[in-house]
Amino acid sequence: MLQIVVLGAGAGGGVPQWNCNCRVCAEARKGTGSVAPRTQSSIAVTADGSNWCVFNCSPDIRQQISDNPVLWPNSGAQRHSPIGSVVLTNADVDHIAGLLVLREKQAFDLFATKTVMDVLAENPIFNVLDSEFVKRRPINIGQECHVGNGVVIEPFLVPGKVALFNEARLLAEHDTLHIGDETEDTIGLKISSADGGEALFYIPGCAAMTDGLAERLKGASLVLFDGTVWRDNEMVSHGLGVKTGSRMGHMSMSGNDGSMAAFSSLDVARKVFVHINNSNHILIEGSPEREQANSAGWEIAYDGMEIEL
Repeated sequence: MLQIVVLGAGAGGGVPQWNCNCRVCAEARKGTGSVAPRTQSSIAVTADGSNWCVFNCSPDIRQQISDNPVLWPNSGAQRHSPIGSVVLTNADVDHIAGLLVLREKQAFDLFATKTVMDVLAENPIFNVLDSEFVKRRPINIGQECHVGNGVVIEPFLVPGKVALFNEARLLAEHDTLHIGDETEDTIGLKISSADGGEALFYIPGCAAMTDGLAERLKGASLVLFDGTVWRDNEMVSHGLGVKTGSRMGHMSMSGNDGSMAAFSSLDVARKVFVHINNSNHILIEGSPEREQANSAGWEIAYDGMEIEL
């Protein structure tokens, strides 16, 4: 059996975002319950109830650990953490910046594709993770990998893009970003227990639903999927930015090309949106967007959400 805890259900910046007073962020600050605050994207998984693997290391990881007692040090130890490994699905800031918090000479294994490992290696600030304690372990697409006590992953490519902070360099080198390409910059994960049983799919970033991805997810027991934006141009229409969801490498929830339509024929038993942007009105309890998603069988992740599989 796997236990899953959603540590952070928000996209980059979380909810409320520090400098934003949009409808969602304003409601979250009021504390009325219409919008629950959310930290930035991360989940934790265990197969034995004691040793945990964190998937994506949010800038909010310190708060997330404090908010979830299962991740606290054992009471009888001066220094300890039940977090034995961290797995990265891309090199976005909201998925790697939290590594700088985990720098206190605590042993854990760090798993990522070679492409993402290269990004970390090119940024010397990540050398605060003492290599004597933190072992960097590249993962290979399509190959199962044990990442903790009884937790097994199988990484696969999904349409995505290079991390935002590397866009300028890529443009200078190649004169194009190739948004939506399937490269090691963005991966999805099949997560299972070494003892067998049902598996979950974790895909917090995805630019499009391909035939191959749809076939992979067909009949799945649980999928945690990219819920960044409700509609492609929502940040522009709300006056919150100039980029569309597709430009950021995220497919929208709604519309004929959206994720809800793409999943409608896949017979997935449980579907949960994660990595939800503050611009997305699905975060508002009772909103038309929330009701439409719920009617289509989708759950909206929240910080502290617990799932057993």
